[in-house]
Amino acid sequence: MASIVKLAVIYYSSTGFSAKIAKEISDAAEKAGAEVRLLKVAELAPEAAIASNEAWAAHAADSADIPVATPGDVDWADAVIFGTPTRFGNVSSQLKQFIDTLGSLWAQGKLANKLYSGFVTTATTHGGQESTLLALYNSIHHFGGLVVSPGYTDPVKFVDGNPYGTSHVDAQGNNPIGEQTLNAARHQAERVVLLARAFKVGFTA
Repeated sequence: MASIVKLAVIYYSSTGFSAKIAKEISDAAEKAGAEVRLLKVAELAPEAAIASNEAWAAHAADSADIPVATPGDVDWADAVIFGTPTRFGNVSSQLKQFIDTLGSLWAQGKLANKLYSGFVTTATTHGGQESTLLALYNSIHHFGGLVVSPGYTDPVKFVDGNPYGTSHVDAQGNNPIGEQTLNAARHQAERVVLLARAFKVGFTA
């Protein structure tokens, strides 16, 4: 059926905060009627670096069964939601490396006319959340994709306060993800699925 949205949720997470948001988005999108692939990108850090951080090592073990994203997953999808922790106000190298592998799809025009959105985590307040999402969305413009930002389209966004995408401050690992972030994640997922369905039906009508 043309109205069944295929959504890829593709993220990088070192200690698990981005992974939890990704899972909430995936679950909410499935409830909204989408077919969802929940995928992580490949880790680039050396084993010694991962082992040196207890939370990082624990999350690596806990997420071992999550499939690693491939360009084929983006080709398959009608919509993609990318997730990343911020790195110096920018997208993590792991997610950026994955995006850089999409050149062949881009050259064939296969990244265009899809819907994209993003979410982010930071260690500190004002730690680059907006700049990271805006940097991510620069790539979407090059794809010829359409950015679906949550905006202030639901009361939960006036609590969450980030119109660019779901975001969370983990306070150096000391601030668990709570209902504020989860509510924002669910709204973002539902909005992406709603608009992707309308866009897909419009294209096939």
